[in-house]
Amino acid sequence: MTQTVLLALDTSTEFCSVALLSVAGVAAGQTHAEPRLWVRHEQTGAVSSTRLLPAIRELFAEAGLTLADCDAIAFGSGPGSFTGLRTATGVAQGLAFGLNLPVVPVGTLLACAESARLRDLSATRVLAALDARMDEIYWADFEWDEAQGDWRTLQAASLDAPERLVLPEVPFTLAGNAAAAFGARLPAVAAARTVDGDALPHAVPLAHAALRALRAGRTVPADQAAPEYVRDKVAQTTAERMADKAEKAAQAEQAASAAQGAQGAQATQATQATQATQATQATPATPAIHDSHAQPTGEGGQ
Repeated sequence: MTQTVLLALDTSTEFCSVALLSVAGVAAGQTHAEPRLWVRHEQTGAVSSTRLLPAIRELFAEAGLTLADCDAIAFGSGPGSFTGLRTATGVAQGLAFGLNLPVVPVGTLLACAESARLRDLSATRVLAALDARMDEIYWADFEWDEAQGDWRTLQAASLDAPERLVLPEVPFTLAGNAAAAFGARLPAVAAARTVDGDALPHAVPLAHAALRALRAGRTVPADQAAPEYVRDKVAQTTAERMADKAEKAAQAEQAASAAQGAQGAQATQATQATQATQATQATPATPAIHDSHAQPTGEGGQ
């Protein structure tokens, strides 16, 4: 009996979250097989990159598996911490590239929806909202499609002020930490059927969502895996600051060159004036010229 092995990584928050999922092929008479999971979920702050690879090695050792047994690498693609997203993306790319494995990007807001449903099967309409800092939220709207056995995205990941979140017209679960961060400023708090503040980005729901994506063929080659920042304006700000700095430096250089040019011109003019004065002082007076053939005046005249 064949098995599917999938490694899931998420470092989009202050947690380093890793899950190794193994599910056996469906035997005759079975509709599905329950996956086995090995998990590490540790609060590491900004240093998740130092813990990620050791945690992966620990899980493979516990499971009695190796990276060579993997069928795919999944990672939380965002939105979330920019540094964390780059960490998970880079590790997923490196592991997948070395083994020629497909990569499964899974949005962190989708992972929140998946977490909410794993905790409550009646959570079939989920509004996922995460604190994005800077007085904003990341949010998305998902609906569980029972016929397809997967989520449908009704509103892709967006960035807005808490008050601008669009509410579903049907009963829904509010997942994520935005409710705790913004309280009454988030209209969804009062409107939600259920508020699940513990449905957060985590490698376990990510692995479940990634397994469905893998079976549906929603994978990318390792070199095409990329973070989903959502807050593009912030991502561009660094480039804009660099461009602004370069422009200011160029302007300063031009101003300095102009100043040097003006000083040079003044110096040249002063030098020329000095040289002219010196030349005038050094030139002897021109003597009067007398014509020896000129006719004398007075008594020697007519």
